[in-house]
Amino acid sequence: IVLKPAPATPLSALLLGELLAETELPAGSWSVLPVPNEAMPPLVQDPRLPIISFTGSVPVGWSIRDSVPRKRVTLELGGNGAAIVLADYASDADLDWAAQRIATFSNYQGGQSCISVQRVIADTAVYDRLLPRLISAVESLVTGDPADDATDVGPLVSEDAARRVESWVDEATAAGAKVLTGGTRQGASYQPTVLEGVSREAKVACEEVFGPVLSVTRVDGEEAAFAAANDSVFGLQAGLFTHDLQAAFRAHRALEVGGVIVGDVPSYRADQMPYGGVKDSGVGREGVRFAMEDYTYERVMVLTGLQL
Repeated sequence: IVLKPAPATPLSALLLGELLAETELPAGSWSVLPVPNEAMPPLVQDPRLPIISFTGSVPVGWSIRDSVPRKRVTLELGGNGAAIVLADYASDADLDWAAQRIATFSNYQGGQSCISVQRVIADTAVYDRLLPRLISAVESLVTGDPADDATDVGPLVSEDAARRVESWVDEATAAGAKVLTGGTRQGASYQPTVLEGVSREAKVACEEVFGPVLSVTRVDGEEAAFAAANDSVFGLQAGLFTHDLQAAFRAHRALEVGGVIVGDVPSYRADQMPYGGVKDSGVGREGVRFAMEDYTYERVMVLTGLQL
């Protein structure tokens, strides 16, 4: 096993290496290589490594797969997760819960998660009651030092990353989007932001923001909600707030994603579930059992002519 962390975030991989060093795994069975990205093509091509698992950008992921057509490749390439709020999810308690969960999981880790909430798609029957709750919940989040237990939202991985998010929001507002809260940057930190009236062509809508930015959209009816969620090159996970079991089954059939989380945001993940997406979100599945299936192959032994 060779683990190559992203150059900007090597510490968790190095910690994992320290933990593996305390096990009884055979010497040389694993390595952690914090090397530049430019050093990786020869390693990807190395015939001693029959399986490649990559988490990262869309262009790099597909280029890896195309460069090693005879290897098994698993790709987790991100998303722009949608949280759908249907008309039946209408009580005060319902909307308080939806607003709190969406606010938290559009901004946790500074929004730097493949399954953070990036898009809210709410039925017009609940939109006007959900929106002020959502803005209030976002504004209540505490920004600051992630080492402080009181902090909800920390900085982005770099100032360049924060500048990119800032430029995408500026692009959206120039095309007519309205900033309902947030929209300012200080160094590597970007204030949790809610946008309304975002064009479907804006980067904050059609690409992966990877920052604390949330777009809200009003739709008429379930079918329109599912269509809006599917209007994306990504398909990782979607959240669905409803009490209607049949609506949940319809969503599971209609949504072009790897997972539908009913009653919560798309950010839910447990290791026992198959985790992965479709479209530009990648191929293959993570999760203990499903990763084992990707990393192994079936082998048949037929016994004949033996005394058993």
